[in-house]
Amino acid sequence: MFPWSDPRLWITGLAAAALSGMAKSGVPGLGILAVPLMAMVMPAKASVGALLPLLLTADILAIVLHHRHAQWRQIAGLLPWVAVGMIPAAFALGRLEDRAVRPLLGALVLVMLGVEALRRWRKWDRLPHHPIFSAVMGSTAGFATTLGNAAGPIMNIYLLARGLAKRAFVGTAAWYFFIVNLAKAPIFAYRGMITSDSLLFDAAVAPAVALGAWLGYTFVSRISPRVFFAVVFVLTTIAALNLFC
Repeated sequence: MFPWSDPRLWITGLAAAALSGMAKSGVPGLGILAVPLMAMVMPAKASVGALLPLLLTADILAIVLHHRHAQWRQIAGLLPWVAVGMIPAAFALGRLEDRAVRPLLGALVLVMLGVEALRRWRKWDRLPHHPIFSAVMGSTAGFATTLGNAAGPIMNIYLLARGLAKRAFVGTAAWYFFIVNLAKAPIFAYRGMITSDSLLFDAAVAPAVALGAWLGYTFVSRISPRVFFAVVFVLTTIAALNLFC
Protein backbone atom coordinates (compact mmCIF):
# COMPACT_ATOMS: atom_id res chain seq x y z
CA MET A 1 0.00 0.00 0.00
CA PHE A 2 1.35 3.40 -0.98
CA PRO A 3 1.93 5.60 2.13
CA TRP A 4 -0.09 8.57 0.82
CA SER A 5 -0.72 10.04 4.29
CA ASP A 6 2.94 10.12 5.34
CA PRO A 7 4.18 13.73 5.08
CA ARG A 8 7.75 12.47 4.88
CA LEU A 9 6.89 10.85 1.57
CA TRP A 10 5.85 14.16 0.03
CA ILE A 11 8.76 16.11 1.46
CA THR A 12 11.23 13.50 0.26
CA GLY A 13 9.54 13.13 -3.13
CA LEU A 14 9.65 16.87 -3.76
CA ALA A 15 13.28 16.99 -2.65
CA ALA A 16 14.22 14.04 -4.89
CA ALA A 17 12.47 15.66 -7.86
CA ALA A 18 14.22 18.98 -7.25
CA LEU A 19 17.60 17.27 -6.85
CA SER A 20 17.05 15.41 -10.14
CA GLY A 21 16.36 18.71 -11.87
CA MET A 22 19.37 20.40 -10.31
CA ALA A 23 21.60 17.53 -11.44
CA LYS A 24 20.59 18.26 -15.04
CA SER A 25 21.27 22.00 -14.80
CA GLY A 26 25.02 21.80 -14.53
CA VAL A 27 25.44 20.18 -11.11
CA PRO A 28 26.45 16.59 -12.03
CA GLY A 29 26.63 14.17 -9.11
CA LEU A 30 23.94 15.91 -7.08
CA GLY A 31 21.25 13.43 -8.13
CA ILE A 32 22.93 10.66 -6.14
CA LEU A 33 21.47 12.19 -2.96
CA ALA A 34 17.93 11.44 -4.18
CA VAL A 35 18.59 7.68 -4.08
CA PRO A 36 19.05 7.21 -0.30
CA LEU A 37 16.47 9.91 0.48
CA MET A 38 13.71 8.01 -1.30
CA ALA A 39 14.79 4.73 0.28
CA MET A 40 14.49 6.26 3.76
CA VAL A 41 10.70 6.63 3.48
CA MET A 42 9.78 3.78 1.12
CA PRO A 43 10.70 0.11 0.67
CA ALA A 44 14.00 -0.06 -1.19
CA LYS A 45 12.74 -1.55 -4.45
CA ALA A 46 9.69 0.69 -4.52
CA SER A 47 11.88 3.75 -3.96
CA VAL A 48 14.08 2.85 -6.92
CA GLY A 49 11.01 2.39 -9.12
CA ALA A 50 9.35 5.61 -7.95
CA LEU A 51 12.50 7.62 -8.62
CA LEU A 52 12.86 6.49 -12.23
CA PRO A 53 9.99 8.56 -13.76
CA LEU A 54 11.37 11.64 -12.02
CA LEU A 55 14.77 10.97 -13.55
CA LEU A 56 13.16 10.55 -16.96
CA THR A 57 11.38 13.87 -16.53
CA ALA A 58 14.70 15.52 -15.73
CA ASP A 59 16.31 13.75 -18.71
CA ILE A 60 13.66 15.12 -21.08
CA LEU A 61 14.21 18.61 -19.72
CA ALA A 62 17.96 18.25 -20.25
CA ILE A 63 17.43 16.98 -23.81
CA VAL A 64 15.22 19.94 -24.67
CA LEU A 65 17.94 22.31 -23.48
CA HIS A 66 21.08 20.53 -24.68
CA HIS A 67 20.17 17.97 -27.38
CA ARG A 68 22.17 19.71 -30.11
CA HIS A 69 25.49 19.10 -28.39
CA ALA A 70 25.33 15.31 -28.01
CA GLN A 71 28.14 13.17 -29.42
CA TRP A 72 26.40 10.00 -30.54
CA ARG A 73 29.62 8.11 -31.19
CA GLN A 74 30.38 8.19 -27.47
CA ILE A 75 26.89 6.93 -26.62
CA ALA A 76 26.86 4.17 -29.23
CA GLY A 77 30.21 2.83 -28.10
CA LEU A 78 29.13 2.56 -24.48
CA LEU A 79 25.54 1.25 -24.65
CA PRO A 80 26.41 -2.41 -25.45
CA TRP A 81 28.53 -2.61 -22.31
CA VAL A 82 25.81 -0.93 -20.28
CA ALA A 83 23.39 -3.63 -21.45
CA VAL A 84 25.86 -6.29 -20.26
CA GLY A 85 25.76 -4.80 -16.76
CA MET A 86 21.98 -4.38 -16.73
CA ILE A 87 21.28 -8.10 -17.24
CA PRO A 88 22.69 -9.45 -13.92
CA ALA A 89 21.20 -6.49 -12.03
CA ALA A 90 17.75 -7.24 -13.47
CA PHE A 91 18.02 -10.84 -12.27
CA ALA A 92 19.27 -9.69 -8.86
CA LEU A 93 16.21 -7.47 -8.42
CA GLY A 94 14.01 -10.51 -8.89
CA ARG A 95 15.89 -12.67 -6.43
CA LEU A 96 16.77 -10.27 -3.60
CA GLU A 97 14.24 -9.52 -0.88
CA ASP A 98 13.57 -5.90 -0.04
CA ARG A 99 15.37 -6.06 3.30
CA ALA A 100 18.50 -7.18 1.45
CA VAL A 101 18.20 -4.47 -1.20
CA ARG A 102 18.12 -1.65 1.37
CA PRO A 103 21.70 -2.09 2.74
CA LEU A 104 22.91 -3.04 -0.74
CA LEU A 105 21.52 0.23 -2.03
CA GLY A 106 23.27 2.09 0.80
CA ALA A 107 26.57 0.38 -0.02
CA LEU A 108 26.16 1.16 -3.71
CA VAL A 109 25.57 4.85 -3.00
CA LEU A 110 28.62 5.00 -0.72
CA VAL A 111 30.80 3.35 -3.37
CA MET A 112 29.57 5.76 -6.05
CA LEU A 113 30.15 8.68 -3.70
CA GLY A 114 33.66 7.44 -3.04
CA VAL A 115 34.31 7.14 -6.78
CA GLU A 116 33.24 10.76 -7.32
CA ALA A 117 35.37 11.97 -4.37
CA LEU A 118 38.37 10.05 -5.72
CA ARG A 119 37.87 11.54 -9.18
CA ARG A 120 37.88 15.06 -7.76
CA TRP A 121 40.87 14.39 -5.52
CA ARG A 122 42.98 12.77 -8.26
CA LYS A 123 41.69 15.22 -10.92
CA TRP A 124 40.68 12.43 -13.29
CA ASP A 125 39.53 14.69 -16.11
CA ARG A 126 41.28 12.60 -18.75
CA LEU A 127 42.07 8.89 -18.70
CA PRO A 128 43.47 6.50 -21.34
CA HIS A 129 40.97 5.62 -24.09
CA HIS A 130 41.42 1.85 -23.83
CA PRO A 131 38.64 -0.59 -24.84
CA ILE A 132 38.91 -2.28 -21.45
CA PHE A 133 38.20 1.07 -19.79
CA SER A 134 34.96 1.42 -21.76
CA ALA A 135 33.95 -2.16 -21.00
CA VAL A 136 34.53 -1.85 -17.26
CA MET A 137 32.91 1.56 -16.92
CA GLY A 138 29.95 0.67 -19.13
CA SER A 139 29.12 -2.66 -17.48
CA THR A 140 29.58 -1.21 -13.98
CA ALA A 141 27.32 1.72 -14.85
CA GLY A 142 24.70 -0.67 -16.26
CA PHE A 143 24.67 -2.71 -13.07
CA ALA A 144 24.60 0.31 -10.75
CA THR A 145 21.88 2.15 -12.63
CA THR A 146 19.60 -0.91 -12.84
CA LEU A 147 20.02 -1.88 -9.23
CA GLY A 148 19.67 1.59 -7.75
CA ASN A 149 19.66 4.51 -10.22
CA ALA A 150 23.17 5.22 -8.98
CA ALA A 151 25.53 5.31 -11.97
CA GLY A 152 25.97 9.10 -12.20
CA PRO A 153 29.51 9.31 -10.75
CA ILE A 154 30.76 6.52 -13.04
CA MET A 155 29.38 8.25 -16.10
CA ASN A 156 30.90 11.56 -15.00
CA ILE A 157 34.32 9.91 -14.99
CA TYR A 158 33.77 8.19 -18.34
CA LEU A 159 32.54 11.26 -20.21
CA LEU A 160 35.21 13.51 -18.73
CA ALA A 161 37.81 10.93 -19.68
CA ARG A 162 36.69 11.25 -23.30
CA GLY A 163 37.77 14.87 -23.22
CA LEU A 164 34.34 16.32 -23.97
CA ALA A 165 33.82 20.06 -23.76
CA LYS A 166 31.20 21.26 -21.26
CA ARG A 167 28.33 21.56 -23.76
CA ALA A 168 29.16 18.23 -25.38
CA PHE A 169 29.40 16.64 -21.93
CA VAL A 170 25.95 17.87 -20.88
CA GLY A 171 24.28 17.04 -24.20
CA THR A 172 25.80 13.57 -24.43
CA ALA A 173 24.93 12.80 -20.81
CA ALA A 174 21.35 13.98 -21.35
CA TRP A 175 20.72 11.56 -24.21
CA TYR A 176 22.67 8.72 -22.59
CA PHE A 177 20.71 8.83 -19.33
CA PHE A 178 17.39 9.19 -21.13
CA ILE A 179 18.05 6.09 -23.27
CA VAL A 180 19.28 3.98 -20.35
CA ASN A 181 16.55 5.11 -17.95
CA LEU A 182 13.90 4.43 -20.59
CA ALA A 183 15.35 0.94 -21.11
CA LYS A 184 15.06 0.26 -17.37
CA ALA A 185 11.36 1.13 -17.22
CA PRO A 186 10.08 -2.26 -18.53
CA ILE A 187 12.37 -4.09 -16.09
CA PHE A 188 11.11 -2.08 -13.13
CA ALA A 189 7.48 -2.46 -14.23
CA TYR A 190 7.90 -6.24 -14.62
CA ARG A 191 9.40 -6.47 -11.14
CA GLY A 192 6.47 -4.52 -9.67
CA MET A 193 8.65 -1.55 -8.79
CA ILE A 194 6.58 0.86 -10.90
CA THR A 195 2.85 0.84 -10.15
CA SER A 196 -0.16 3.03 -10.84
CA ASP A 197 0.21 4.53 -7.34
CA SER A 198 3.88 5.35 -7.82
CA LEU A 199 3.12 6.97 -11.19
CA LEU A 200 0.42 9.13 -9.62
CA PHE A 201 2.87 10.16 -6.93
CA ASP A 202 5.50 10.98 -9.54
CA ALA A 203 3.02 13.08 -11.51
CA ALA A 204 2.21 15.07 -8.36
CA VAL A 205 5.83 15.92 -7.51
CA ALA A 206 7.22 16.15 -11.07
CA PRO A 207 6.86 19.99 -11.29
CA ALA A 208 9.62 20.18 -8.68
CA VAL A 209 12.01 18.85 -11.34
CA ALA A 210 11.67 22.09 -13.31
CA LEU A 211 11.99 24.10 -10.10
CA GLY A 212 15.18 22.23 -9.24
CA ALA A 213 16.62 22.89 -12.68
CA TRP A 214 15.94 26.60 -12.27
CA LEU A 215 17.44 26.65 -8.77
CA GLY A 216 20.52 24.81 -9.98
CA TYR A 217 21.03 27.17 -12.88
CA THR A 218 20.30 30.34 -10.87
CA PHE A 219 21.88 29.74 -7.48
CA VAL A 220 23.99 26.60 -7.24
CA SER A 221 26.30 27.68 -10.05
CA ARG A 222 27.32 30.66 -7.91
CA ILE A 223 28.44 28.55 -4.96
CA SER A 224 32.01 27.31 -4.67
CA PRO A 225 32.06 23.79 -6.24
CA ARG A 226 34.34 22.55 -3.47
CA VAL A 227 32.05 23.76 -0.69
CA PHE A 228 28.95 22.54 -2.45
CA PHE A 229 30.35 19.05 -3.03
CA ALA A 230 31.43 18.84 0.61
CA VAL A 231 27.86 19.55 1.73
CA VAL A 232 26.40 17.03 -0.72
CA PHE A 233 29.02 14.46 0.31
CA VAL A 234 28.14 14.75 4.02
CA LEU A 235 24.36 14.69 3.47
CA THR A 236 24.51 11.74 1.08
CA THR A 237 26.79 9.76 3.40
CA ILE A 238 24.42 10.26 6.33
CA ALA A 239 21.41 9.24 4.24
CA ALA A 240 23.21 6.18 2.84
CA LEU A 241 24.40 5.02 6.27
CA ASN A 242 20.81 5.27 7.50
CA LEU A 243 19.90 2.50 5.03
CA PHE A 244 21.98 0.05 7.06
CA CYS A 245 19.84 0.60 10.18
